[in-house]
Amino acid sequence: MLKNSTTFFRHAALVALLAAATPAVAGPEAAVPTLRYTLSMPAPQTHYYEVKMEFGGFPAEYTDVKMPVWTPGSYLVREYAKNVEGFQAKTTGGQALAAEKINKNTWRVRHPKQTNFQVSYRVYAFDLTVRTSFIDGEHGYLNGASIFMYPADNKSLGSTVVVEPAAGWTKVSTALRPAPGKFTFKSSSYDELVDSPMEIGNHKVLEFTANGTPHQVAMFGAYNAPDDTKLLADMKKVCEEAHRVVGQNPLDHYLFIVHNLERGGGGLEHLYSTTLEVSRNAYGSEASYKSFLGLVAHEYFHLWNVKRIRPVALGPFNYDQENYTNMLWVSEGITTYYSKIINERAGYTSREEFLNGLANDISTVENTPGNRVQSAAESSFDAWIKSYRQTENSRNSEINYYAKGDLIGTVLDLNIAEATKGEKHLDDVFRLLYDTYYKKANRGFTDKEFQDAVAQVAGRRYDEFFQNSVYGTKTLDYATALGYAGMTLTSEPLGGGTLGANFSNRTGKLLVTSVVRDGAAWNGGLSVNDELILINGVAPGEESFKTLVQSPVGTEVKLQVRRDGLLRDVTLKMLPNPDRRFRIQPAANPTAAQKRVLERWLGPQI
Repeated sequence: MLKNSTTFFRHAALVALLAAATPAVAGPEAAVPTLRYTLSMPAPQTHYYEVKMEFGGFPAEYTDVKMPVWTPGSYLVREYAKNVEGFQAKTTGGQALAAEKINKNTWRVRHPKQTNFQVSYRVYAFDLTVRTSFIDGEHGYLNGASIFMYPADNKSLGSTVVVEPAAGWTKVSTALRPAPGKFTFKSSSYDELVDSPMEIGNHKVLEFTANGTPHQVAMFGAYNAPDDTKLLADMKKVCEEAHRVVGQNPLDHYLFIVHNLERGGGGLEHLYSTTLEVSRNAYGSEASYKSFLGLVAHEYFHLWNVKRIRPVALGPFNYDQENYTNMLWVSEGITTYYSKIINERAGYTSREEFLNGLANDISTVENTPGNRVQSAAESSFDAWIKSYRQTENSRNSEINYYAKGDLIGTVLDLNIAEATKGEKHLDDVFRLLYDTYYKKANRGFTDKEFQDAVAQVAGRRYDEFFQNSVYGTKTLDYATALGYAGMTLTSEPLGGGTLGANFSNRTGKLLVTSVVRDGAAWNGGLSVNDELILINGVAPGEESFKTLVQSPVGTEVKLQVRRDGLLRDVTLKMLPNPDRRFRIQPAANPTAAQKRVLERWLGPQI
């Protein structure tokens, strides 16, 4: 080997010299990929959208095209692909391309030597919720995840979206930015497209400006607001109060899509918009109108909390499967807390109303048996399999992360205010998270980083609190926290005896609909769907049932039930009602320190 080394190095040097002297030949530049959607609805009364996707600059032999299985903000696998029909692929010249479905939500399009091609399909849409899509002869609404597919390996690719409304429809409301052409829009990525719902039809469009940003309100359906001017002024005030929490405005535009229906259905947050479903009569009474403003505050505050200040698992999204996090009690629960705080600070809820509502919230959570079984973190993680799939036993085994997170936020806020002598509060935690993770790191935060942010603002750590009452089921110390603000918390038993079961009259049959953990029915063997035949030997009627539910503690009750077609005898003994009613009252003579905490918590008395 060594004897040939000189020859080798001379040859290598000659090759290198020739290469250096030879001019490089530029190869053809790869085409930049492009994507264009056309959304049409030629027969809206049939409840179908038609979608065409035009791919440009895709050089591979095949492209996988996917439909999401869920939509951000609603933590349930909904299998949107079940509504897809007629998937086909063609060259730009109209020649059919081979396409096959390779799993439940993925189609593989083979396009050898065809960098440009088209895909088309139909989507059945007849489910009017904020999480799904709908179209009929009157209007169309779409949630992007349930309508638009995406190239599996190019999720970050921007796109152009052309909307062709049904005949006679003149308006398209969406937070997507306009592009040249009528009803033409652009998205910077698939994530933005999914996060920009559309209302299409002849709806009313209202406008206001908040925090220097233009806001639109797309109002579908008749509604009983006596004065749009007042409605817009109130929404503006809520938006401006929400802005004060973080103190920074990430918007240059914002859209509310409001569906006024026979009954409301909640809301869903998006990056520059939200969709609200409310009763068309929600504006006619003080209570229902305040509830509407609470929904506005909740969804609007989401533009900070979860859309920008978010757990690390919630973006960029994996649309193929569940995206697990322990932190929905922050994203949803603390947002619920702020929706109430915002309306109290804005003056739409009195301090007394706020405190009464808080006492009711404590009662609801503490009287839920599942609160002693499932932690807030576990409730968040298991949202995908439990929260949206309620059963007759859910109340015994689960706690709602909205409700529990609301109360955790309350206790954290008061603890921070006390630790800083009324100088700081939970708002400051969200300001820190916004600056640190959204603006600087451009990512979400971990569980520990959230706890670190609380510690940094408060000047002390709350590791034991998080371990015991967030990741565990230890009861929150409401009384101590409220005491920091000069409030006293009391509770009293509801009293009386109880069977620990609920009943419902269904087609003339009195059926057991739920059984409460550790109650008389639970311990005595009464089951859901048992039909009540006899109460102490008497057929169930208004009087006998009234006597049953009002029986004192210790009373023995003999029931005959029908289960699986057979009669069974069940003997129960009435137990004390374990539920309690909580009340919050201001202390008679609060200290100066308590007054500082109270003002930092709820703002100055209005």
